[in-house]
Amino acid sequence: MDPFDAGAGGILRQPKAVWATAGASVVAFMGIGLVDPILPSIAQGLHATASQVSLLFTSYFLITAVAMLLTGFVSSRVGGKKTLLAGLALVVVFAGLAGTSDSVGQLVGFRAGWGLGNALFVSTALAVIVGAAAGGSAAAILLYESALGLGMACGPLLGALLGNASWRYPFFGTAALMAIGFLCITAFLKEQPRPARRTSVLDPIKALGHGGLASAAVSAFFYNYTFFTVLAFTPFVLNMTPYKSGGVFFAWGVLLALFSVVVAPRMQARFGSLKVLGGSLVLLAADVLVLGYGGHTAAVVCTILSGAFIGVNNTVYTELALGVSDAPRPVASAGYNFVRWFAAAAAPYFAPKIEEWTDIHIPFVVAAVTAVLGAAVVVVRRRALTHEAEELEPGHATEDGVGVFAN
Repeated sequence: MDPFDAGAGGILRQPKAVWATAGASVVAFMGIGLVDPILPSIAQGLHATASQVSLLFTSYFLITAVAMLLTGFVSSRVGGKKTLLAGLALVVVFAGLAGTSDSVGQLVGFRAGWGLGNALFVSTALAVIVGAAAGGSAAAILLYESALGLGMACGPLLGALLGNASWRYPFFGTAALMAIGFLCITAFLKEQPRPARRTSVLDPIKALGHGGLASAAVSAFFYNYTFFTVLAFTPFVLNMTPYKSGGVFFAWGVLLALFSVVVAPRMQARFGSLKVLGGSLVLLAADVLVLGYGGHTAAVVCTILSGAFIGVNNTVYTELALGVSDAPRPVASAGYNFVRWFAAAAAPYFAPKIEEWTDIHIPFVVAAVTAVLGAAVVVVRRRALTHEAEELEPGHATEDGVGVFAN
């Protein structure tokens, strides 16, 4: 069934609670790419090096990764709505504080607190959308990926528009938008029934004992290193004004959203998820090699084009993580994200360091290698990654404990 069908199960016909959660998710994902076009401005304003400024990503994703072990623990005890609101509140506070920073150390610390809030929100939001969306998990995942793509596209644009006046303004803008999301969740999302069994901190780790989920997480780890090398290191390579850099990453985000929601499902239906994922990872590897070794125009084109491959990968990986094992979706998602976000923390730190140790091309060589390693895991572990997800649907629906009652 086409997820864009106008019927009751279509992606565009969803309860208000789903739209409120998806809207807040857009802003949450905007926070990831928000700093992209203003990284050079932040470095100049705070008298910091590229490797120091890259810690804005590292601290953010390192805390996000560790916090993934806490999201299920918290939400199974206080409920999904309160967890979402707690995450949003933390983002509002720390994004606002980030805008007041007087040193790169303060900014990195505030981004870490922002990462904690984002982890609580994003992980729970996915479970809420999957449980509440009309049309089943396929429509829900596409809606979530739509929010991701739109946020990734708009984040750099907002960063450029506000950051052209001051690098501080994008942080204040994000705090204001997340406050609006807080109000929307409060108004439209009613509290959900809690799971019959409380989730422990170790449950996501135990879930990784499933071969399929572990394989998806390891492959996504390598892929995310490539993804965040492009996202965090490329702005220094392009060396553009905030407006121009924001335009490049806006186009990148548009392709990411388009290929996540429109292209990926059609390719999966025709060729199968694993073939699409393996092929897309290899093409991404080739793309980042050209990005690293080509001229300035080639770097701009390849940066934008990488959004297409990243969009396809994001959708397939999310479906694999949620459907390949019999663990409840929030637990499986937490375990999967716990592994992959460590690569998102590592890439922004190591890419500029590798440049310092070698030259500007080698970080992209490393990124290409990690993309190929991600594809290799898919090929070698294809049997573990092949699972009849439909057979798991009844179990997921019972165990997730995700039921949303909308006004």
